[in-house]
Amino acid sequence: MVNNNLGVKEQIQQNLQKRNKRLMEKAVPALLFTAAFISVLTTIGIVLTLVFDTMQFFRHVPFWEFFTSTKLSPLSREPSFGILPLINGTIISSLIAMCVAIPIGLTSAIYLSEYASERVRKLVKPMMEVLAGIPTIVYGFFAYSFVTPLLAYIIPDLGAKNVLSPGIVMGIMIIPLVASLSEDAMSSVPNSMREGALALGATRLEVTMKVIIPAAISGIIASFVLAVSRAIGETMIVTIASGSSKNFTFDITESMQTMTAYIVEFTSGDAGSGTVGYYSLYAVGFTLFVFTLVMNLIAQYISRKFREAY
Repeated sequence: MVNNNLGVKEQIQQNLQKRNKRLMEKAVPALLFTAAFISVLTTIGIVLTLVFDTMQFFRHVPFWEFFTSTKLSPLSREPSFGILPLINGTIISSLIAMCVAIPIGLTSAIYLSEYASERVRKLVKPMMEVLAGIPTIVYGFFAYSFVTPLLAYIIPDLGAKNVLSPGIVMGIMIIPLVASLSEDAMSSVPNSMREGALALGATRLEVTMKVIIPAAISGIIASFVLAVSRAIGETMIVTIASGSSKNFTFDITESMQTMTAYIVEFTSGDAGSGTVGYYSLYAVGFTLFVFTLVMNLIAQYISRKFREAY
């Protein structure tokens, strides 16, 4: 009788466990769907907010004037809202950043993937990726208080606020992004391709330049494009070190303002709610959103177009 009672208890416990397992199997997909649905709703809400308030802006400012005028003076007696100075400053600072990040990041990735030993790779790669964890406001003060005075010794006409210094520091900041993604792409190339090229008499440099990089080109270019989109969206470095001059110029020694810096400046309280200047924030934000979206789409297209399957 005791054994039978124990058997009934064990059976009840097993049934309860099976029931709880079925409930969990039903609850987990619902929980995951809820999380995905919330993220989608958040994205839709952000886009709709930008679109509706941007439409409010274009009720007061002609579309053509916004994208073709080189004069931006939102707080003057006769305000003018031309976004070209902001686009110019954003593109120039991003180009300077990529001129720093691409050669250093790519050569670092080549070394880690093709030349460094496993021990060195495990030591150097985490140390390099620490750069990505430094707050951007620290980079901004580094650009303003160290890099700019250093560059002033080389370029006497360099202003206290300029676009060259933050561009260089932004490039330093995104080196880990280029290096890490490029190294992952090159490491995914099968060793058989390396060994085959070496067996034919190629040097390690020739294997890297003629075999590994062409095979991993999709991941490498995608890392470049993602790094550009990261530079375009940077805020604090350019706000601190580049200043707020809304000049349409190509002189990198002068102060320029980017789209993100403009948004920071105006959200500090200069624009009253419901004014044209207030809605200009959303117009600039929507333009920035389109910029980054296009860059990410380009990265995805390149990855699909040139991806090699091994």
